Amino acid sequence: SELRRLHVRLDPLLESLDRGQRVAGARVARSTRPAWQHLTSGEPRWPVSIAILIMILLQVLLPGELTFSGHWVLPVIELMLLCVLVAANPRRITRRSPALRVVGLSLIGIASLENAWSVARLIHGLLLGTSGGQPGPLLATGANIWVTNVIIFALWYWELDRGGPVARSTGTDIQPDLLFPQMNLAPELVYQWSPEFTDYVYVSFTNATAFSPTDTMPLTRRAKMAMMLQAAISLVAAALVIARAVNILH
Repeated sequence: SELRRLHVRLDPLLESLDRGQRVAGARVARSTRPAWQHLTSGEPRWPVSIAILIMILLQVLLPGELTFSGHWVLPVIELMLLCVLVAANPRRITRRSPALRVVGLSLIGIASLENAWSVARLIHGLLLGTSGGQPGPLLATGANIWVTNVIIFALWYWELDRGGPVARSTGTDIQPDLLFPQMNLAPELVYQWSPEFTDYVYVSFTNATAFSPTDTMPLTRRAKMAMMLQAAISLVAAALVIARAVNILH
């Protein structure tokens, strides 16, 4: 009877200890997982929407001879695709569907086509001497194309890294395309950290100015090819535009 009473008294204590051990074990397991494998609330929509609107405005402001199909055709299509994406995820990007991913990639693809055409036409005109007669407009056009290129590649990095923003928020794809500095820190220091669009803008900007990765390293072949292509476009366009402008000023 004494043993039975002792057992009754110890049971709640043992259960409490066991429960505490399970909670502590869950916390340790959670804190030791990489930050990019955690479930997050999803990225806010407004930063990427503002960047796309700026990109569309820059395309509209380009000279007519550098546009693929006039000032308004492709920008209007891009604006319509953006409206679809905003309607699906107005505040935070959490809704995942193959159709929405196709819409997002199509928007970036159309913008890439337009900007590639503008770069090619500008370089062709500079080499033949048929464009770039005034240094001011030439530098403004070159800056327009360069900034547009930075935004477009930021969108590519943002959309391709670990399957896009929705896949990153669920932590389902554990193979990063880009290694951010925060990923090298202790997991408990960056438990809630996850890259957002502004991080990819920074990656795109530094790659376009340094012509190589800076603090964020590409891990996959597609990330390496994308960064190499962006650096090549930025280098060629900037070198030709600046050289022509300096020559005109001289």
